[in-house]
Amino acid sequence: MGLATCRAGKVFILYDAERLCDATAEAPPGPRLLDPDHWRRQGRVTGEAPGRGASLFLDAGAGGEWVLRPYRRGGLVARLSATRYLWTGLARTRAFRELRLTAELHELGLPVPRPVAAAVTRHGLTYEAALITERISGARALASRLEDKRADGTLLEEVGRTIRRFHDAGLDHVDLNARNLLVDDQERVWLIDLDRCRRRPKGDWQAGNLARLERSLVKFGAPGAMATIRRGYEEP
Repeated sequence: MGLATCRAGKVFILYDAERLCDATAEAPPGPRLLDPDHWRRQGRVTGEAPGRGASLFLDAGAGGEWVLRPYRRGGLVARLSATRYLWTGLARTRAFRELRLTAELHELGLPVPRPVAAAVTRHGLTYEAALITERISGARALASRLEDKRADGTLLEEVGRTIRRFHDAGLDHVDLNARNLLVDDQERVWLIDLDRCRRRPKGDWQAGNLARLERSLVKFGAPGAMATIRRGYEEP
């Protein structure tokens, strides 16, 4: 990854600067890449994902499609500030940690979106941040497939096998739910939203991840799906 200080208080972080420069002649790397208003003025916002982060889908020209996700707070603390976090150093910002973790997993060959860039803007004792990743072509959330009754046993077992691959790599996904598991048009399963996640030695957290996913499946009307997912997860 490469770091570039763009102006006072702002740091722009690239995953693969050479590739990014080659792919995005229409949008040279710089802080405006992570500015939603820049993309709206260019007429290159193609859609928006659900959720409090208001992620935007972007037409990146020759670089394909990207997802721009500003970091947003939830819960009661959002009443004080929906976009600002306590500054404790660049390496501990949510954007830097998620970009680095996503890059590690991507380089291990695990099915996560390719990271593109992140930006962190410091405001004294606080900061704001945003992240860009490549959009997975044709992907839909597992939650959507469940709601449409289009998640058969073969797919659910693949979900289990995919989660096991991440667990074997030590990934503790703190928000493992049916919206953060995507299925592309080739029936491949992907894992997204690694904010606050980390790699760690094996422990009780794997069971906690699966329990959280099971609660999510109940919410989406598929309480019986977990048994099939576990079958794929537990394959030798």
